[in-house]
Amino acid sequence: MAWLADWDAALPMEDGILSVCEAALDVFGRIGCAVDRPGAPFSRDALWYAWTALRSWSIAADLSEMYEDDALRGHLKPEAIWEVERGRALSALDVHAASCVRSDWLRAADAFFGNFDVLALPTAQVWPFDKTLDWPKSIAGTSMDTYHRWMEVVIPASLLGLPAVAVPAGFGAQGLPMGLQLIGRHGDDAMLLNLAEAYHRETRWPGARPPVP
Repeated sequence: MAWLADWDAALPMEDGILSVCEAALDVFGRIGCAVDRPGAPFSRDALWYAWTALRSWSIAADLSEMYEDDALRGHLKPEAIWEVERGRALSALDVHAASCVRSDWLRAADAFFGNFDVLALPTAQVWPFDKTLDWPKSIAGTSMDTYHRWMEVVIPASLLGLPAVAVPAGFGAQGLPMGLQLIGRHGDDAMLLNLAEAYHRETRWPGARPPVP
């Protein structure tokens, strides 16, 4: 297993998230996994560029009909309108460039999986937040420049459509839960599910209760 943590300090994380996840990794060691901490296998900025461009392009394709209808546009939240306008402003060459970066990441990930069976990352960069907050505006003193920057940690798997499973990692000092995402090669779905089941049998997290802060 490759523990990628905060992607070589590129991804801001709230206090306590990495330590909770690292404690969970100790459990994987007990059930027979070798856990290593290699360097990040690809540029964080390149991943962000490709993912946001392809995401906006896709959303613009899906929602442009609503966007162009004055009666329906009011049903789109501001973030969706921002995505549509951003996607419609992209040129064919912009989309091609983002696709090329995605292909570069695919080749890098394939090479990385030559040494590791599973990549591990936190499932989130923030602890669960109040439902009245639309999205976190900063993490550990770092401002979030878009409404999805705070969930950047999911991009490595989602950009390639890699199989991933989220398992409970434990609770923080404030009693809030955190998870660990386990990412495999294309086609490794069954292996990941078996690994998650072995972890579940060792931890039985669903029967646990958060500590009292």
